[in-house]
Amino acid sequence: MKKDPIDSKEEIENRLQDKMEARRRQKKASSAKNTKKQAKSDDTGDSKTAWSTTFSVVRGVSVIFGIIFVMLGVFGTAAGIGYFARLVEKTKVPAKSEMLAKINDIHGVSVINYSNGQPISDISSDLVRVTVAGDAISNNVKNALISTEDDTFKTNDGVVPKAVVRGILGSVGGGTSSGGSTLTQQLIKQQILGDSVTFQRKASEIVYARALNNYLTKDQILTDYLNVSPFGRNNKGQNIAGVQEAALGIFGKSAKDLSIPEAAFIAGLPQSPIVYSPYNADGSLKSKEMLSYGLSRQKDVLFNMYRGGYITKADYDKYKVYDISKEFLQPATAQSQEHGYLYNVAYTEAVNHIYDYLVQRDKVSATELGNDSTKQHYRDLAEQALQNDGYEVTTTINQTIYSAMQTAVAQHGGELQDGTGEVQTGNVLMDNSTGAVIGFVGGLNYAQNQNNHAFDTQRSPGSSIKPVLAYGPAIDMGLMGSATMLSNYPAKYSSGQDIMHVGEKGSNTMMPLGEALDVSWNIPAYWTYQDILKSGKSSEPYMSKMGYDIKDYSVESLPLGGGVDPTVVQHTNGYQTLANGGVYEPYYVVQSIKDDTGKVIYQHQNKPTQVYSEATSTIMEYLLNNVITSQKTSTFYGVLSQINPSLAQNVQWTGKTGTTDDYTDGWLMLSTPTVTLGSWIGHDNNSPMGSLTPYSKNGTYMANLVNAINAADPTIFGPGKKFPDPNKDPNVTKSKVLVSTGEKAGKISGGALNGVSISGATTTSFWATKAGAPVTQYNFAIGGSSSDVADAWSKILPNYKSEITKSSTTPSSSSKKANN
Repeated sequence: MKKDPIDSKEEIENRLQDKMEARRRQKKASSAKNTKKQAKSDDTGDSKTAWSTTFSVVRGVSVIFGIIFVMLGVFGTAAGIGYFARLVEKTKVPAKSEMLAKINDIHGVSVINYSNGQPISDISSDLVRVTVAGDAISNNVKNALISTEDDTFKTNDGVVPKAVVRGILGSVGGGTSSGGSTLTQQLIKQQILGDSVTFQRKASEIVYARALNNYLTKDQILTDYLNVSPFGRNNKGQNIAGVQEAALGIFGKSAKDLSIPEAAFIAGLPQSPIVYSPYNADGSLKSKEMLSYGLSRQKDVLFNMYRGGYITKADYDKYKVYDISKEFLQPATAQSQEHGYLYNVAYTEAVNHIYDYLVQRDKVSATELGNDSTKQHYRDLAEQALQNDGYEVTTTINQTIYSAMQTAVAQHGGELQDGTGEVQTGNVLMDNSTGAVIGFVGGLNYAQNQNNHAFDTQRSPGSSIKPVLAYGPAIDMGLMGSATMLSNYPAKYSSGQDIMHVGEKGSNTMMPLGEALDVSWNIPAYWTYQDILKSGKSSEPYMSKMGYDIKDYSVESLPLGGGVDPTVVQHTNGYQTLANGGVYEPYYVVQSIKDDTGKVIYQHQNKPTQVYSEATSTIMEYLLNNVITSQKTSTFYGVLSQINPSLAQNVQWTGKTGTTDDYTDGWLMLSTPTVTLGSWIGHDNNSPMGSLTPYSKNGTYMANLVNAINAADPTIFGPGKKFPDPNKDPNVTKSKVLVSTGEKAGKISGGALNGVSISGATTTSFWATKAGAPVTQYNFAIGGSSSDVADAWSKILPNYKSEITKSSTTPSSSSKKANN
């Protein structure tokens, strides 16, 4: 774009007055000479045009190169000019038909599809545009544009050599190569080449501009430019392209009827459309301060028209003091279209992928992307491209299943209501092997609540975090096996606050891991996490690989859900990892994106990450199967058995519940060998639900949701398929352990019972490490104080009660040491 003059208007006006009449006479002669355009060459003459263009540009650039080399003597500049000249020489001129097709191309409507190719929705664009013929555009607009953007437009051949040199020197010197473009070059950039800052793009722009100058008349080029260029926003807040929509949306009249001051305002907009536009994104008029930018720009254009001889001094003096803002249309409201949760999710993800594509296409460096303005520029370009360039976005969403899930929440969402206010829900169904989101529920009713509870709501997961953050890592590290005993004796945080579980302080027992999970006791999970920390290890590598955002891993309540707030889709991804042999597959909704030529610009590629070992996955799913079937924390399995017995029996269900303090959040995470279904319920304002709502009402709702999904696709949950059996999995170590201690029979090591032999009923404990379970130690359980351990032993070996009681008064480790 042409820069505004740096001299004061008064100085330039004085210098111009004496020359104005001569200039007008000269322009009349020049205009008469140039109105008769030479005959246009057709496709058969393209080779001659290409040779002529290349020769002329190379010759001009070579001469410029020689002058610059002599004057500056800078080898780097010479190399840059030489390189640029070669690029120009090698650039082929497109065929006339091809170039004109692109110049006149206004892209089709972009669309979002289901996984089967059926449309979900067209992609809405607030861009409005109407194409008009050249004689439907006021000469006032054309004159204003030429005088401001390209004062040599009527006489140049599409390129101004000295402006090209400035751009090249700017690039060689570390600046930009995009300055000094003629209107013809700007049209080429908008419709064909884009605005990447590269020598090759600039070379192509020059060659193409010279060719277009031969293919079209000046008025055709000007008309095309005015039809495709952006002009900011209209009084409804919509983005407008083309001079006709600009005239209608700002002044309420056609482009052919624009007065000189109106035309001057509109002609000034393309340089910075959003800044100079009089309207905000909601259609309201900008503040006086923000309006001043566009009004000042209009006065600059008026002066350029006077300087160029298009208006008289008298007209200029009259129009420059005229307040054009009086003519701006009053704000109005555009008719909006509601799309729903699915459209918004797919749209957002698609914008991210197109952003990446544009950055890679234009070879934008990481350093450049470190600039917020550059990053925002490409973000805006990505959104504009998706809205206006005819892209086809194919999602992973199964149309039949997604529809069934929406019907289910409409029919059964009422079962979640408990009189405490509107209980919302968010659900995500994810493919275990790929991470693809097959379907989801964003909320009870999008028309009433647009918050997407599946993808946007972040809440504490409560006890549902235990398998992912505490028990899974501990098993993976070899700190425990499936039959390991944990302390559920009353315990306190370091602050002195009691660790509670549904109003209870504990059960004064050591319990096996399976029972701790089935009932979801809090104290065992607390001690397990403390054991991880005391072993010198951390859960951070596991959680980070799965995308969980946790600021502080030292938070004592972390294994109970404190200090972590995942979305439903993120947490579902965590359970997908446990169900997928410990392999994390990042969730995604967009499978592919094609441009309007059918070219695939994005195709999802799986990026698996091994988070837990296969053995850990096998052991955890074995334990989590009983959590669901025991029904100690959810009625889901019982209700499902009633409404669809075969679905309950023929599918292997695993999972975990989670409830936060005062029943503000309720979670139910379910996995089968093929898919994972995550669920959250709660109030948007974090107020409490009824005490039985997570346990009973959510269980009923989820059973009906599962039944509806199964009706849509009876194979989706993998009936007849099984998770690996830990008894048969070669990766799992099988240890024969005592039921009472979770460790092997033999002579006890340590404490008051050191050397005492212990035996009794046994069971198989599954371990993820080769060493397996150790021989029983005095501190056999994870967690508990010295007196807790002594009390446990007095119950296991009552004959040694006196020795045990005596030893309980001496210091003892409060946590079991790592067994690797």
